[in-house]
Amino acid sequence: MKFDDILVRLGEFGWYQKRLYLLLCIPSISTGCYMMMLIVAMQSPEHRCMIASYANDTYDIQSDFHRALVNVTIPPPGADSVHKYDMCNTYTYPGDVNYSDPMSLDKDSAYQVKCNKWVFDKSEFDETFSTQHGLLCDDALKTSHSQMLFYVGVLAGDLGFGMLSDYIGRKKTFLITSVILVASSVSAAFAPEYYSFLVLEFIVGASIHGLFMVCCVHGLELVGPNKRIWAGIVIHIFFAIGLCYLAGVGFLLRHWKWIQLAVAIPCSIYMFYWWFIPESPRWLISQGRYDEAEEIMQKVAKVNKVETNERFVDEKTLDAPEGGQLWHLFTNKVLFIRTMILFFNWIVVSMVYYGVTMHAGNLSDSFFFGFFLMALVEFPAGAATIALLDRWGRQKLQCACMLTAGIACLCTIFPVLFGGEDLMPLTLTLSMIGKFGAAAAFGVIYVFSLELYPTVVRNGGMGASSCVARFGGMAAPYVAQSGSLVEGKFGLALPLMIFGGASVAAGLLALLLPETLERKLPETIEDAKTFGKAQKSSSKLTLKMSSSTSTFPSVENFTKL
Repeated sequence: MKFDDILVRLGEFGWYQKRLYLLLCIPSISTGCYMMMLIVAMQSPEHRCMIASYANDTYDIQSDFHRALVNVTIPPPGADSVHKYDMCNTYTYPGDVNYSDPMSLDKDSAYQVKCNKWVFDKSEFDETFSTQHGLLCDDALKTSHSQMLFYVGVLAGDLGFGMLSDYIGRKKTFLITSVILVASSVSAAFAPEYYSFLVLEFIVGASIHGLFMVCCVHGLELVGPNKRIWAGIVIHIFFAIGLCYLAGVGFLLRHWKWIQLAVAIPCSIYMFYWWFIPESPRWLISQGRYDEAEEIMQKVAKVNKVETNERFVDEKTLDAPEGGQLWHLFTNKVLFIRTMILFFNWIVVSMVYYGVTMHAGNLSDSFFFGFFLMALVEFPAGAATIALLDRWGRQKLQCACMLTAGIACLCTIFPVLFGGEDLMPLTLTLSMIGKFGAAAAFGVIYVFSLELYPTVVRNGGMGASSCVARFGGMAAPYVAQSGSLVEGKFGLALPLMIFGGASVAAGLLALLLPETLERKLPETIEDAKTFGKAQKSSSKLTLKMSSSTSTFPSVENFTKL
C-alpha cells in the first residue's frame, strides 16, 4: 500500500494529524515575528540634531527659550518635506556665539554642518537599534543592509537545514534549529555593536526559517493528498498572528531590546517539542526504518479510531522518484517563458509583501497601528484565497490579486502628492489593499506553480521558485527606503509606485500562463510542453497527488516566509 493510500485509509486529517499540525503551526507565529522584527528594531523615529549648548536637550520643546534656540540652531526641512526639522544638519555660526540670547543670532551668517548626535521623538519608541547606534543620515542605508543580510540568512537556512533534515531527519533538525534560534536571538538583544548584530541576525534568519521549513514539511507529510494544499495555506495564517503579536509587544515595551527578548524567550518552548512530536514516517521509510514508521502509523490508526490488524509499511510504500532535471525547464521556449513568468511573480510577490509592511510606518501617525493593520489584512487575504481558488481558477485569481495590489499602491500617489495630513488615512487604506493583494497572491502562486511544474521536476521547480523569491525579500528594504533619497512628498509615494508598477506587470504576465483548474496536470517534460492545449477533463484532476501519479512536493521549497 502506498503512503498516500495509507493516509486515506487512516484518515487524511484525523485527530492525530490535527494535533500534530497545530503543534507545528505554533512556530509559524515566531517566524512571523522574526521576518518583520528588523522593521521594528531598525525603525528611525523623527529626530533632529542635538543642541550641544543646551543641557538635557530633548526632541519635545521644553520652554520658549528652548523653542527659540531650536529655531536658530536647527535648519527647517526641505521644501514640501513631511518632516518637522532637518534631521541631519545643524547651523554653526562664525566667531564667539552667545547662545544664551538666541534672538541676537543672524541665521544669514550661519552655515550648515552634519551632526553625529541626535534627539528623538519618543512618543512611540524609547529606543531602537538605529537610534542607539546612530544608524541615521549618512549611515541610514545600514538598516537596509541588515535586513538584506537577514534574508540572505533565510535563504541559507532554507538550503542548509533543508538538506540537513533530509539527512538526519525532521525531528533532530527541529531541535537543532530551535537551540540555535534561542541562542542567537537572545544574544542579538545584547549585541554591543552593528557588525556583531549583523552576524547574529544572519544566524537568526537561517535558524527561524530552517525551523519553519521543518514544521511545514513535517506537518504536511502526514496530511492526506486531498487536504494537503489547504493545510499548506492555513499554516501561513499563524504567521499573521505573529505579526499581530509583534505589533502588540512593540506598542507595550517600546524598546528594541525588550521587544527582541519578548519574541526570543517564548521560542525556548520549542526545545521541549522533542518529547511531543514523532519523527516523520515518510522520512523513516525513505531511510529503510520500516518498523519505526509502522509503529507511528499504528498510533495514527489508534488515535483516529480506525480498527485494523494489518501492517501498513514496507519497502514498497514510497515510490522511487521519477527522473527529471531542473534545467529541462529551460530547454524549450514555452517552458522557459512560463518558468520566467513564475519566477518574476515570486520575486514581485515577496518584494511587495515585505516592502509594503516596511513602508507602513511612514503612512500612519502611529507606527504600531499601521503595522497592526498590515498584519490584520492577512486573515481575510488567506480566507479569500481558499474561497476563490477553485471558483475563479489559478490564472485569473493570480492576475486579480497582483492587479489589486499594484493598482492600490499606484493610487497612493494621488492622496500623497495632492492631499495633506487629512488624506493620510486614505493612503494607509490603499496600502492595506496592496498588502491584501500581495498576501493573497502568495497562496495562489504557491498552488499555481505547484500545478504548472511537471511531476518529474516539481520539487526542483518549487525549490528554485522559493530561492528566487528571497531576492524579492532582499530588495524590499532598499525599495522601501528609496523614498528617503527623494525630497518632499514624492519620496513618500515612490516606494509604493515601484511596488505597484511591478505588481501590475506581474499580474498581466500571469495571463500568459495556462489555467490548471480541473485539468490533468503534466507528468513529464513533454506533457508540460503541450499543457494548456488539452481539453478540460470531465472530473477535477487539479493537483492530482495520489501516489500513482505524482510526487509529494517538498513543502519547504515554496513557503511564503
